[in-house]
Amino acid sequence: MLEAQRRPTALAELVALSGLHENTIRGHLDGLAAEGLVHRQRQVPDGRGRPGWLWQATSTPAGEYAALAATLARTLRTVSTQPEEDAREAGLRWGCSLAADRTTPGAAATPTSRVVDLLDELGFAPDGEFDASADTADVRLRRCPLLDAAKEETAIVCNVHLGLVLGALKRFGAPDPDAELYPFAEAGACPLRLRGGKP
Repeated sequence: MLEAQRRPTALAELVALSGLHENTIRGHLDGLAAEGLVHRQRQVPDGRGRPGWLWQATSTPAGEYAALAATLARTLRTVSTQPEEDAREAGLRWGCSLAADRTTPGAAATPTSRVVDLLDELGFAPDGEFDASADTADVRLRRCPLLDAAKEETAIVCNVHLGLVLGALKRFGAPDPDAELYPFAEAGACPLRLRGGKP
């Protein structure tokens, strides 16, 4: 079991190691992910169908990341003459880096669907409507891994997240990436509109 905690592990392996039913394991994993104690990533595609998830324990509690993010956001607001633009630019670089580390998608994946998967992996819990033919998505981000920091420094933290989306869209091959994020515009959700542009 300890070895499984050190590397991304599939649900089937966790079931075999624990002897628990997969629905029980999945429920616990979802709860741990909501607390930032585990994260998930897509398995490498192998054949037909959408690949499953790999799970891995996080090494730093989410609260420590949020405190660091708030500190960095306050510093950026103090030292930058254009903090929101600099935050978006930092997010662009981060999004490009995160996307570059992701494995090659299956044939049906679009830049927009890949970004939604990335946001899910990062703990934003996106849900919503997708138009694969136009490569657009209207989603609601139901969780924020940096909620406390986002409440304190909304413009900066949310511009980093918007930049992340734009950078990932670009790196995933969107010909005309565009996104709009509406922080705290709905109770319990931040609406996000993604447009990758038709290839």
